[in-house]
Amino acid sequence: MREKYRRSLAALFVLAWFFGLVGAVTPVVQAAQGGQAGMEMQQAVHSDTSRPLREVKASSPFAAGPHEKPLRLIQPNGTTPSNPDTAVQDTATGPAVSTTGLRSFDGVGVPNYQVNAAPPDTNGAAGLTQYVQWVNEAFAVFDKATGNIVYGPVNGNTLWQGFGGPCETNNDGDPIAQYDKAANRWVLTQFSVTGGPPYYQCVAISATSDATGAYYRYSFSYNQFNDYPKLGVWPDGYYITFNMFSGNSFAGAKVCSYDRAKMLTGAPASQICFQLGTSYGGLLPSDLDSATPPTAGTPNFVMSFGLNSLNFWKFHSDFATPANSTLTGPSSIPVASFSQACTTGACIPQAGTTQKLDALGDRLMYRLAYRKFSDHEALVVNHSVRVGTNKRNSSTGLRWYELRSPSTKPTLYQQGTYAPDATSRWMGSMAMDKAGNIGIGYSASSTSIFPGIRYTGRAATDPLGTLQAESIIQNGGGSQSGSQLDRWGDYSSMSIDPADDCTMWYTTEYLKTTGAFNWSTRIAAFKFPNCV
Repeated sequence: MREKYRRSLAALFVLAWFFGLVGAVTPVVQAAQGGQAGMEMQQAVHSDTSRPLREVKASSPFAAGPHEKPLRLIQPNGTTPSNPDTAVQDTATGPAVSTTGLRSFDGVGVPNYQVNAAPPDTNGAAGLTQYVQWVNEAFAVFDKATGNIVYGPVNGNTLWQGFGGPCETNNDGDPIAQYDKAANRWVLTQFSVTGGPPYYQCVAISATSDATGAYYRYSFSYNQFNDYPKLGVWPDGYYITFNMFSGNSFAGAKVCSYDRAKMLTGAPASQICFQLGTSYGGLLPSDLDSATPPTAGTPNFVMSFGLNSLNFWKFHSDFATPANSTLTGPSSIPVASFSQACTTGACIPQAGTTQKLDALGDRLMYRLAYRKFSDHEALVVNHSVRVGTNKRNSSTGLRWYELRSPSTKPTLYQQGTYAPDATSRWMGSMAMDKAGNIGIGYSASSTSIFPGIRYTGRAATDPLGTLQAESIIQNGGGSQSGSQLDRWGDYSSMSIDPADDCTMWYTTEYLKTTGAFNWSTRIAAFKFPNCV
């Protein structure tokens, strides 16, 4: 009887929203599952269609001077700083990773952009002919073939000129640049939190595959600070996760789905959300690589890490019948023991200075990349961990995982911690090509080298749990200095090229010279020779 009443009530809410009888923020209550609060359905606060971006004049320079983005730490479920790592790969012999380098060029940053914020939160994705890179607090569109800038760099809120409201007036960053490979559309988003509550997520879907064309624009609102948004493309929605804050207090993770079908046409759209408690944070939604979808009806997969484990949820959003939406979990997947990196703050050393950098080791690193093969499904993801042996002092390494069979029973297929020497490696991002090869890019630094950009990977036929010797994308030319300026990244981006489903594109930051608020970024592409 209670179930029947609940469904009837939910249906009434949906009808009321449809006919405009209730406001833009309309909750649809669903019974709590797995300890999370009930489901909420909310209509976008505002939506419209923009002029072609190439016709939009760049917004005025951001008024604030150089500023450091505040770091809002979470406390993942049951983590501890004292676990020895039992999956360390402390050697990587032989030639460098067996890939072919294709492109490498500077992105947004010094010298083509006046840096005013740190960290850059470098993110980007490849389309059919273009690459879009977005940093705090600007983006640019590049020609993939030449590396030349075809639009920008411009302030992030240029994308919302004429939209009105906080999305247009604020330029707050935490950006994500994605490419929906099944629809050949760009998905660009940043938050707007100045002056809140309410707080907003600003989302733009390109009307075509041209990143300089028109966009369908949306704003979604939240009563709490929607920090660290991470977006995944999925057939039935654009899934996004947040670390919610009430003031400076962590209020738990929030997971939402935006109505992809409506947003691809510019129609009014809504979001479906679940709020979790403070035991869970740093969640990532699964993000579809390639245009090959999962089996129809497959839920989005959501993950975080806990004490020597991965937390795993399944999120199904139903925009036709919102009351049927579910978030189930978490189930716990045991992994090799580890200790999170930099539990007491910044710990990454740099050459020529005592200033250390943060590793953001309290969460998984973007993306949680999903791929469907003819005989299995795979998810890959990484995070930063503390590594210590009897041979050397502790450093920071990359813990990485491949999971299989997430639709039925998620299984840890392979794992490892990449730490072949005393250099710290952190802020990684992973992807898997259509041949099953894995690439992972990251930052690398030590007391004797400036922070630089490297990558490694593995062919599908390599021994499980191992990565090949690394290659250098860009050596650093200086260390980050400045009074207590220890922010570095927050995330980077490894993405797959939709043109061939093989080429991997990686972007993150480095410095050309020692200084503060003078970062540069690099964009590089490579592929494994067996992916054709």
